[in-house]
Amino acid sequence: MSTPRFLDLPPGVAPHKIETAQGTFAALEALPVSGVVERWPALLIPGLTGSKEDFIAVLQTLAQSGRRVVAVDLRGQYETPGPDDPGAYTCAALGADVDLLAQLLTGGGDEPMHLVGHSFGGLVAREAVIDGRTKFASLTLMSSGPSGIVGARARNGRALLKEVPILGLEHVWASKMEPEALANGVPDEIIAFLRKRLLANSPTALSRMAEQTLSAPDRTDELRQIEVPTLVLYGEHDDGWPAELQSEMAARLEAECVVLPGAAHSPAVEAPETTAAALIRFWNATESPHLDTWSNAV
Repeated sequence: MSTPRFLDLPPGVAPHKIETAQGTFAALEALPVSGVVERWPALLIPGLTGSKEDFIAVLQTLAQSGRRVVAVDLRGQYETPGPDDPGAYTCAALGADVDLLAQLLTGGGDEPMHLVGHSFGGLVAREAVIDGRTKFASLTLMSSGPSGIVGARARNGRALLKEVPILGLEHVWASKMEPEALANGVPDEIIAFLRKRLLANSPTALSRMAEQTLSAPDRTDELRQIEVPTLVLYGEHDDGWPAELQSEMAARLEAECVVLPGAAHSPAVEAPETTAAALIRFWNATESPHLDTWSNAV
């Protein structure tokens, strides 16, 4: 469970609603506090039990690099409503949502957009790139792996699959997530937010997303065929996909690989400044060489 360390929105960051044919998506939009928007925008996708708030600590810094940055809740996640249809929450369906959001945010695809997916969000972002509906400026896989998650987080995912449909989200919170937060010394106001966020999720969405996180196929070779600059970024203490799996995935993709000191599975929370610096450097490096190519393509 990604746990934001604060909830107050920094200057330049504000709640935003994105109206689409698939419904209204809740978002946080960040714009430069000073200066102008002169670089390509970015869209940030959270993980399984997370939300747009997982990116609060990096949004101002990212925007201050001269770009519009938007973090969203996926359908069925926290403040974005979703249907009871499990088919709406496959990686492919959620990837199509990401395509739709990117195209709306860039005026129909007339402007390139960077895409970042954290954990399960990385699997979703990968689908959006592979399906070819949108030409993204770059892809960052943050603490995300080549296929289904393993280890302790896989056990947590299987528990969600088993318990949510029968016992409900309140049981999951009281029996697992709240004790974990208390043991970690999480402040009361953050614990209240974590409970509110979890209970606001669609149980159908959470169960289906957990299943997708566990069963995702390895699509690394397919992703490699897409011409998109890719960054694999994870914390040195990541307890999600093992570091060696993520490093191997980066090598297979011929992608840049950045390991963040002191961070675990949620680098944007645990090491926000180094995470933001790595993203800005990568984004800036990908923009200049591709400006002419993009202009010719559109």
